[in-house]
Amino acid sequence: MLTVLFILALAPLVLAQETVAERNQAYVLTVDDAIGPATRDHITRNITRAEREGAGVVVLRMNTPGGLDASMRDIIRKILASEVPVVTWVAPAGSRAASAGTYIMYASHIAAMAPSTNLGAATPVQIGGGDSGQDKPPSSWKRAWEELQKSGNTTDGENATEDPEHLPGDAMGRKVVNDAVAYIKGLAERHGRNAEWAERAVREAVSLTASEALERKVIDVVAASLPELLTAIDGHEVRMDNGTRVLETAGLTPVEIETDWRTELLAIITNPTLAYILLMVGIYGLILEGYNPGSLVPGVIGGICLLLALYAFQILPVNYAGLALIMLGLALIVVELFVPAFGILGIGGIVSVVTGSIILFEGDIPEFRINLAVIAGMGAVSALIFGGIVWVAARTLRKPRPSSREAMAGLEAEAIQDFIDGFGRVHLRGEDWAARSEHPIRRGDKVRVITMEDEGLVLAVTPTSAGNDKQ
Repeated sequence: MLTVLFILALAPLVLAQETVAERNQAYVLTVDDAIGPATRDHITRNITRAEREGAGVVVLRMNTPGGLDASMRDIIRKILASEVPVVTWVAPAGSRAASAGTYIMYASHIAAMAPSTNLGAATPVQIGGGDSGQDKPPSSWKRAWEELQKSGNTTDGENATEDPEHLPGDAMGRKVVNDAVAYIKGLAERHGRNAEWAERAVREAVSLTASEALERKVIDVVAASLPELLTAIDGHEVRMDNGTRVLETAGLTPVEIETDWRTELLAIITNPTLAYILLMVGIYGLILEGYNPGSLVPGVIGGICLLLALYAFQILPVNYAGLALIMLGLALIVVELFVPAFGILGIGGIVSVVTGSIILFEGDIPEFRINLAVIAGMGAVSALIFGGIVWVAARTLRKPRPSSREAMAGLEAEAIQDFIDGFGRVHLRGEDWAARSEHPIRRGDKVRVITMEDEGLVLAVTPTSAGNDKQ
């Protein structure tokens, strides 16, 4: 009893020590890939964990070429609402925070970089699953800009490459860029960073080194190592969702938060190339199950793969025209089996599958494009399937077909009446036939067809027992 009371008395002290230990920790999350669904899941879940466990600060060690707009905005919303200060640190040396990474840095409570790193090039080129076209302006826009340059109406210096808003161009692309400008300027104003350069990063895709970013007040700190970073940001006042806070990070213990199995699985499933393979395997599996009902294995595998592919497509920037072309192409290849189209449906199906595969995912980020070798392989598989269909059909056409008389010979039938004077009727394959026999036959006897006589479609038959006796 005394032991139980002693443990109960010590429990609050133990819990208090654990809470203090957690508050003395800096959770470090590594982002070393394109910003996508898996990265979003990793960051948002661990910021929630840091809030729950009372960590002192969350450090995002970042190296990214950019990523998906939807995933980036989810991360930013989580950072802005976080109860724990979030520090985005572009590191190690040689890393970058391009495109979506720049937006995340502007949203973070502290923006830091290691020496020999860069950030910027934040022009949106893949928002909402399509290419805004701003990386390749329309030819009319280019011509107008060249004319302005020749006439001397453009500004000189660092703004000489700016794309003026009054220039003609793609309306949707202009809307996307203007929305992105307003978004990043709002983030800059929230944390007191350089909003003018942020706008240039979006409109002109400019970049900065670490020292230049610090000089222009784009970032707060340049630090070569994690301990140096925690020491440098100690005492900084940051704006949280519920007010301001002074950071106390000098004595924090860094704790590396590794990606768990869920994040790894999500990264695999949402890889565009794998999602595309899952889609094709799923469709072909269901097709094979349809041709061989009851085989189960193709149907089960195909169903699972198709559902995983559809889940991935739900959160990836899919061009639905490309998906429709793939479905149409596979349907044409299947229809080729039943319609004598002399190969035109199959050829059209292969062209449709390959074309749809190429445009299924668009954008400038290689991590979110399908490997062309995989597309070529799938096209070859579709061509082989179509070729197999044509070969089977051609072989069937070349095979000599027996005449009706030859096809009937040797079949077994059943007498449905007693034969009188050698004539009667038999039941064969669901039909009743007139028959003649030189042997007595009674109703219910089994008979074998010898041939079909020319006159009156009469079958010449013999009792099965008689045939055996003759042999």
